[in-house]
Amino acid sequence: MATYIVGDIQGCFDELHALLAQVKFNPDSDSLWFAGDLVARGPKSLEVLRFAHSLGDSAKIVLGNHDLHLLAVSLGLFKVKNKDRTAPIFEAHDKEILLNWLRHQPLILEHDDFVMCHAGLSPQWTLDQALQASKEVEAVLQSDKWTWLIENMYSDAPEQWDENLHGIERYRYIINAFTRMRFCHFDGRLDMHCKLPPKEAKHVNLTPWFKVNERHAIEKTILFGHWAALNGYQNKDVIGLDTGCVWGGQLTMLRWEDQQYFTQNAYKE
Repeated sequence: MATYIVGDIQGCFDELHALLAQVKFNPDSDSLWFAGDLVARGPKSLEVLRFAHSLGDSAKIVLGNHDLHLLAVSLGLFKVKNKDRTAPIFEAHDKEILLNWLRHQPLILEHDDFVMCHAGLSPQWTLDQALQASKEVEAVLQSDKWTWLIENMYSDAPEQWDENLHGIERYRYIINAFTRMRFCHFDGRLDMHCKLPPKEAKHVNLTPWFKVNERHAIEKTILFGHWAALNGYQNKDVIGLDTGCVWGGQLTMLRWEDQQYFTQNAYKE
């Protein structure tokens, strides 16, 4: 029985299939943890959703920014972009089943040894605060008010966490931290604009969220995706798994029990 964690798939279903064949993944005994962004940009987002859904309890999934955007598109708030290549989802006979299942996924998952989220944990949160914040948004997303949340989530503010935040401002901060965050100001405030590799961003007085000096210590390893420019990242308590498969890089998967990494090069279309 093994625990596998895979970075952003973004519709790269063939690479995922090859990676799982490489490790002889068995859904009857193994679990597969998806670090968000199952869909968009790659050629087979529909196939990824169907596969993840078919795994049942063997799949552990957190939502990424592209997954939430897919829900926004399903509400007619945005048109399907050609570059997102998600149109087949909305033409599928099982689209309602898949979209309803997707919005019932969490923003963070906790394992005995690690936590997994798409973009990371706000440096201003303890683990207990992060878990509670996730539950608050999940409760709305899984309720009849979910359309209101999706319609109003698009904003870069607020950038600072405050326990007194309420309503949509509180939900926006939580969603941005879990699904969009890369850089922070040195005092921990979120920056939603810079997408450069860290070495190229020093002149803008920002630092990666996991290098904020006053970041709350988390006793478990944080596994995340989202940031392809890191091309994978690892330190004593943080592991980034997005290695840019959809951009021609690799799909990366970690087997937790023996800390072994597996990679699959992106296929050329």
